[in-house]
Amino acid sequence: MKIYKKIILIVLAILVAVGALLVFGYYSIFHKNNIAEEGFLKIYRNMEYDQICEAIDTSGMLANNATFHIAAKVMGLEDSFKPGLYKFKKGMNNKAIVRTLAYGWQTPTNVTITGYIRSKEKLAQVLSSKLEADSTLFMQVLSDTILMHSFGFTEASYPGMIIPNTYEMWWTVTPVEFLEKMKKEYDRFWNEERCAKADSIGLTKEQVSTLASIVIEETKYEPEMATVAGVYMNRLKKGMRLQADPTVLFAIGDRSIRRVLRTHLSVDSPYNTYKYTGLPPGPITIPPISALDAVLNYEDHDYIYFCAKATFDGQHSFAKDYTEHLRNARAYHRAFTAREREKAKTKTE
Repeated sequence: MKIYKKIILIVLAILVAVGALLVFGYYSIFHKNNIAEEGFLKIYRNMEYDQICEAIDTSGMLANNATFHIAAKVMGLEDSFKPGLYKFKKGMNNKAIVRTLAYGWQTPTNVTITGYIRSKEKLAQVLSSKLEADSTLFMQVLSDTILMHSFGFTEASYPGMIIPNTYEMWWTVTPVEFLEKMKKEYDRFWNEERCAKADSIGLTKEQVSTLASIVIEETKYEPEMATVAGVYMNRLKKGMRLQADPTVLFAIGDRSIRRVLRTHLSVDSPYNTYKYTGLPPGPITIPPISALDAVLNYEDHDYIYFCAKATFDGQHSFAKDYTEHLRNARAYHRAFTAREREKAKTKTE
């Protein structure tokens, strides 16, 4: 009898031990924190399951790769993972990690679009650095004239649809979905008040964007943006050519030119505002909100000309007539020449 009791106790002990091991194993595999270091995992649409596993294994984010793979196998991750950007946070266990990847619980990413993006190539580069789609896909969409027309824009005017800001979106957003979001943001920006202001100054929304793109290329000094906008509005009202140097550089396609010379002014392009009267066909850069609002609230004055100040601080001298403008321009060139001579002298010493 005593032998049977001993056997029963041994069996019970074994069962308890096995049960404890199973519970511990289950806990270790599914419920134990398995994040060694927080980080992000990118799963592209064309990735195979083995590639995802390799990316996880080499990331250094998991404390125990083996337990993750067991949990992933049991929970069927191979047949259910979704593309996306995922953050692995402290405290996550394998069950939470697998469910995150299986249900597509992405972490949104911030995409910041500044002003001064002067080409489709640059915009595509900026977007592809933050989103899954590569620059080639973005270029294809940005060059799709039929798609642009569906949004109410042309290939020339589309930069005006992009309102510079920081946007929260999914990493997997497609180029078309991105533009759809930009159109919604554009419509939100152009509220009733801004539309009324544009109408009151005699410009369309597209023309405001175009003029704002010239203003921001002329000055980065925000307090004088409305003054610069006022100069161009005066020229438009008088039927004068805008004669904006940045439009010539855009027409030539060379932003490295520091000074616009007479030879540059002969380029035959609708963007050359020395050659053609009125606004160019579209924005020469994506204008920031500050420039858009500067045009809508342009300063009412009698200035027709402006040039850089001799102080080289990014500000400008404004003039009501050409004689005054020549005085300002000569003062700048004298200061510029003196500064260049001083630089050359310093180099030779």
